[in-house]
Amino acid sequence: MSVPKILVVDDDEELCQMLAKFLAGHGFIVLTAASGAEIKKHIERGRIDLILLDVMLGGENGIDLCKSIRKEQDVPVIFVTAQSADHQRMAGYEVGADDYIAKPFTLELLLARIKAVLRRVHRSSSLNYRRNTAIYKFGGWVFHGKSDEIYNPSGVQVALSQRETRLLKVFLANPHIALTRDEILTAMDVIKDGSPETDSSGRALDVLIGRLRSKIESSPKSPDIIKTERGVGYVFALDVEQIKD
Repeated sequence: MSVPKILVVDDDEELCQMLAKFLAGHGFIVLTAASGAEIKKHIERGRIDLILLDVMLGGENGIDLCKSIRKEQDVPVIFVTAQSADHQRMAGYEVGADDYIAKPFTLELLLARIKAVLRRVHRSSSLNYRRNTAIYKFGGWVFHGKSDEIYNPSGVQVALSQRETRLLKVFLANPHIALTRDEILTAMDVIKDGSPETDSSGRALDVLIGRLRSKIESSPKSPDIIKTERGVGYVFALDVEQIKD
């Protein structure tokens, strides 16, 4: 299973390093940043699963940074700040924060809130596709979220069934995350177009994944994109680039 990657953003270097050490000790990959420019660089370099963001960052405002992040990314954001008045909390939630933790706080509380947000986002990430009109690129392939059209690396459109499209959407929402069969089926049901399911068994899902692999894998019997995760389920093994349509 993919290890969650957390970006800690604070201009207090000592606090940054303390949080990084604590979270790394609890199984997370941790990156640090002290400015909006550094946040952007980390996001551009690859997957970030959650951002811990201070409201006051020298001459920058974390509220504005969160608002900017939300224009391009669905990554969860938890504000960690000394500003704890109700109107300050509301300002954080209004720009899309997933949680708001006031300083001082215990590390155990922070860890619990991080895990809660990651669980919530992990279970519901495919809901983003209800309103998502972005373009997704992976391994030379291009998927248009608005029209549900997919094109292979040669630019040729490949026809997918409705169920195959819904399955692909679940994987595109969860790259590098090992998903159980139940999680995949639940997420597919959330984004379905209203057509009834004839078989929601794990075996039927395995067959469906086989069909999707036959259309997007260069070698379906030795897949590079949708891999079987022994003892768990399946994982979408490529980076996914999201571009606003």
